[in-house]
Amino acid sequence: MKMTHQEFSVKGTTYMIRAAVVTDAQNLSEVRWQIDGETSHLDREQGEAFIDTPGFEELIQTDTINEKNLFLVAVVADQVVGFSRCEGNSLKRFSHKVEFGVGVLKDYWGYGIGKNLLTESIRWCDSNGIRKMTLNVLESNKSAIALYENVGFKMEGLLENDKLFADRKFHNTVVMGRFK
Repeated sequence: MKMTHQEFSVKGTTYMIRAAVVTDAQNLSEVRWQIDGETSHLDREQGEAFIDTPGFEELIQTDTINEKNLFLVAVVADQVVGFSRCEGNSLKRFSHKVEFGVGVLKDYWGYGIGKNLLTESIRWCDSNGIRKMTLNVLESNKSAIALYENVGFKMEGLLENDKLFADRKFHNTVVMGRFK
């Protein structure tokens, strides 16, 4: 079961969260590239692990047919401004869980888009027999950690000196999980 779209209105901005479709691919490629340059909270620097339009088309098609994957987009005025993915695993011993990731354009921070993408993903997991969601977050991203804890995630571990930034400083990664 894939989700139906949900509409939200926050601070005068209306946005929709819905499943990604193939026609979102070009917009997603551009948005992901932009998000990677707007924050240091993600795994990539801008341009690294770039996914072009055909790459996103393939990813969306795969996620659409795979019952253990969910690819959501947040859309304002027909433009993708954020996205999230839950990616399952085909191995039987991991079939009960998905890994969650999210990104939102900086201009749209503070509108609850990340929180609503997460909430819709949790709802999808809970209604589809997914027992565990996992994610990784930089230890310095206190607001994201607080959000995750607020919806039931717990710290499961700390990866020390896990990321090396362009300034040559190391950063820790918090491994979090939510078990239903």
